[in-house]
Amino acid sequence: MTGWNFREGAEIAEGLRAVRLLGGGLRYEAYLAWHDHLRALVVVKVLRPDLVDDEATRAGLRGEAQALDYLAHPQLLRSFGARLDHARPHVILEFIEGPRLSTLIRRYGVNIEQLLPLALNLCSVLHYLAYEGYVHLDVKPRNIIMGHEPRLIDLSIARRMEDLAALRGPVGTDAYMAPEQCDPARFGTIGPPADVWGLGAT
Repeated sequence: MTGWNFREGAEIAEGLRAVRLLGGGLRYEAYLAWHDHLRALVVVKVLRPDLVDDEATRAGLRGEAQALDYLAHPQLLRSFGARLDHARPHVILEFIEGPRLSTLIRRYGVNIEQLLPLALNLCSVLHYLAYEGYVHLDVKPRNIIMGHEPRLIDLSIARRMEDLAALRGPVGTDAYMAPEQCDPARFGTIGPPADVWGLGAT
């Protein structure tokens, strides 16, 4: 697994300069960056160097960019565009000050008073996604940022409902996957209830 190793001030793409690495996964790296045109900090999610020419990975990034461009909800991370044909394919995302829910749980736990408002906010965005014909497929504490209000992030494996029947194998994060996400052939087509399962597990 290779990375870009951008140092502070390095140009990720035209008008985007790295501030620091925020993290990443098998397919992407996420950098805090300065956006010259917006005059603001953003998050740049960029394909890893060894996957730039991998069509399946590029298609995943393309799908996420299209979903973010279409969807808009107060509890959903916003996009400020994408450059999919760039030498370093990336999407530009809103930067939200605040820890991930997974970090809060690990360090401090969660107070019972926080659970109801958290659940209501997440139910709101999951209801909206279902209404718009999307299933997130990866609702978990690591994909929730606890800012002024909780925000759901990472649509990298989200799917439109009409595309879910084509899934034949597991999709999601093991500890938060509904049975139909683990084995669609056995348990049936995946739909919005899978996100409700993820919410419950969260």
